[in-house]
Amino acid sequence: MTNTPTAAPVSPAGAADPSRWLRAHHPRASAAARLVCFPHAGGAANAFTGLSAALPEDVELLAVQYPGRQDRRGEPCAQDLSELASGVTEALAGYGDRPLFLLGHSMGALVAFETARLLEERGTVARLFVSAARPPAQDWQEPDLALVGDEELTAGLRRLGGIPEPLLADPEIAAEILRLLRADHRALLRHRCAPDTRVAAPVTVLLASADPKNSLEQMADWARHTAGGHEIAALSGGHFSLLERPGESAPPLTRRIREDLARPAAAATSGASAAPDAQPLADLVRELMLEGLAGRTPRLSTDLTALEAAAGEVMAPEAFAYVSGTAGSGATGRANRTAFDRRRLVPRMLRGTRRTDTSVTLFGQRLPAPVLLAPLAAQQVAHPEGESATARAAAATGVPMVLSTFASRTLEEVAGAAGDHPRWFQLYLPSDRAVGESLVRRAEASGYGAIVVTVDATHLGFRPAELDSGYSPFLRGTGIANFTGDPAFRAGLPADADTTQAVLRWAQISTDPTLTWEDLAWLRGLTRLPLLVKGVLHPDDARLALEHGADGVVVSTHGGRQLDGGVSSLDALPAVRAAVGPHVPVLMDSGVRTGSDVVKALALGADAVLYGRPYVYGLGLDGQRGVEHVLRCLLTDLGLALALTGCASLADVGPHLLANGDRR
Repeated sequence: MTNTPTAAPVSPAGAADPSRWLRAHHPRASAAARLVCFPHAGGAANAFTGLSAALPEDVELLAVQYPGRQDRRGEPCAQDLSELASGVTEALAGYGDRPLFLLGHSMGALVAFETARLLEERGTVARLFVSAARPPAQDWQEPDLALVGDEELTAGLRRLGGIPEPLLADPEIAAEILRLLRADHRALLRHRCAPDTRVAAPVTVLLASADPKNSLEQMADWARHTAGGHEIAALSGGHFSLLERPGESAPPLTRRIREDLARPAAAATSGASAAPDAQPLADLVRELMLEGLAGRTPRLSTDLTALEAAAGEVMAPEAFAYVSGTAGSGATGRANRTAFDRRRLVPRMLRGTRRTDTSVTLFGQRLPAPVLLAPLAAQQVAHPEGESATARAAAATGVPMVLSTFASRTLEEVAGAAGDHPRWFQLYLPSDRAVGESLVRRAEASGYGAIVVTVDATHLGFRPAELDSGYSPFLRGTGIANFTGDPAFRAGLPADADTTQAVLRWAQISTDPTLTWEDLAWLRGLTRLPLLVKGVLHPDDARLALEHGADGVVVSTHGGRQLDGGVSSLDALPAVRAAVGPHVPVLMDSGVRTGSDVVKALALGADAVLYGRPYVYGLGLDGQRGVEHVLRCLLTDLGLALALTGCASLADVGPHLLANGDRR
């Protein structure tokens, strides 16, 4: 670390001498928003030079300079993080002309959090980004660096990364780094925060995949420190990924900033009745084209129908067979796609659809789009983080997740990953009713907003791809976490039961081939959550579901995995809608791949769709980031499909969008 500032101090008119605290590496007078960045322990304002350069022209980065370093070396280091927060808050007094976004890295996340609290006494912070930092009320379990020798501390810095080796090898510079690190660390150790302390601003947690100091489970607790919503975004790399990979860090930051800026603009241009979720069209398209100008192309294809083949190249053959396989000859799976391909949308022109409102209300809850992630089991076969990565991606893109009973992560773990984001729980009703009741109670306690009981898999379909490979993830212990972690399930096992015994008990009670409609009535009496029946294709079954307590139905062929040669979901949809009437929520799945597919399903009577295999292919290809990519592509395609058919909102969608012969 040197004593030379890397950027000129900034001092807007009317501010209380902010030049001591703020540095603009790349001043942008016409920027629409400012991102104020707080460095890590031992760090300085120049840590954010690369990120500043990587941001687009409409975002100006202001880096915070703590006292005691570089051009402020003559000042004593802060004794407490609250001193730093107070100083930055005063320095930002003259910066109220544009939205402020705060970003803190490691220790800087706590300073940013405290600054956000102080700024909210004067106005609002648009969003708080936190990187590589445990939540403020957690014990960071940091040692007292005053008791750690120079050699040991330097070795630890080398393991963590973030400081170039030539700097650590220079005795004078290394001594300065250690001095600052110990001083900042003393302030960190003094910091205290009550568990119920919250900011009003939404919080985005940036979690690096290979960070040795922070885990997903630790990051989940940030949700309790915000009243504005919480999401987790994945970065590749280690603890200092944010700073070492500015080219990768800037796009997710920029995307979120622009989305936050767009929301009030949408309301202003569309009037008071405009939906808050209405988004400008084709942001993803423009973003990718601009990336192309810089010579960068997407990591994954934007063709959502091409992901299956791509996933087949990287996933283990038996895992891919499990995810992609269908029943028998595959006729039902093919029929699902043929039904969508057979129907044609009719575009309408000059309808003034600058923006489209894709929001929908289901069971009293406003959702940003008529899309939920379908319950797919044992997602750890696609990626080590399984459903936890999917839940984070769902939260980041605004798409609710329906978690499978047969998940590879417990419903409590997935709830932690999802934070405050809406989620539903899919239930295979076990033959052991005590276990079924326990699963429902756990879902209620963990914030799941609905129960989706699947009725079309009381017998496992004949699936050659799985049979030929002799592969079942469940018999290998993957996909039964909700059972092995359940007290009622464990009560049926010996105290010293091993994995084999747990798997055998799961196989005995996990589903019940004797189920009747009366069992649905029993389940209805068990919970007040909305109850949907999934797997309905016959209109009489839809009526029976309602008669026995269901609040809605899901028209589904189980992705073509159960009955070979069956009717497609899309073909069955109109009759089910007619049977239940216009006011009962009807969802559908099986065969949905594109935004146009979603519009076709809505036109034939669905209120929303469950989206399945493509997001699991994205998970297998690139983890959380892959799922986010798939969902952003789908939602962009959906918005454009609505606009191109002349629809400003879902209320405009109906059979009239389809060519005359395709309206059934």
